[in-house]
Amino acid sequence: AKTIKSSIDEPPEVELKDLPPNLKYAFLEGDNKLHVIIAKGLGDMEKAALIKVLKSHKQAIAWKLSDIQGIKPKFCTHQILMEEDYKPAVQHQRRVNPKIHDVIKKEVEKLLDAGLIYPISDSPWVSPIHCVPKKGGFTIVKNEENRLIPTCLVTS
Repeated sequence: AKTIKSSIDEPPEVELKDLPPNLKYAFLEGDNKLHVIIAKGLGDMEKAALIKVLKSHKQAIAWKLSDIQGIKPKFCTHQILMEEDYKPAVQHQRRVNPKIHDVIKKEVEKLLDAGLIYPISDSPWVSPIHCVPKKGGFTIVKNEENRLIPTCLVTS
């Protein structure tokens, strides 16, 4: 039987990124492990109280995607209701900037491994994704109607 180790026992290795000026990293364990993002403007007493609460409830925090358990897929499964005479629109495949290609590939692999997404190859509704990274950590994604949708790309 496969045993799943807790992220608290073996914290994941993450790359800390630059944060906006009003935020900073705090760590619940020594050696820069189990990081959280807190407001930089907190006083020493407020910060200590917040860290104390977070440490006492660190089992409730999903440190990795595999830590999220017990959520029924139906809760977050999307269904598209369509008329019988639907006609899918065909679009050309978009190229991904080579700089962000590896980031997207790793993120998709993480989601596949966690079982949150699965491949679909036989659907006429499969749409390409076009990611445009912006300052401040947001990524702008074009949807099928070429509208820009701001999202936050999770990489840890």
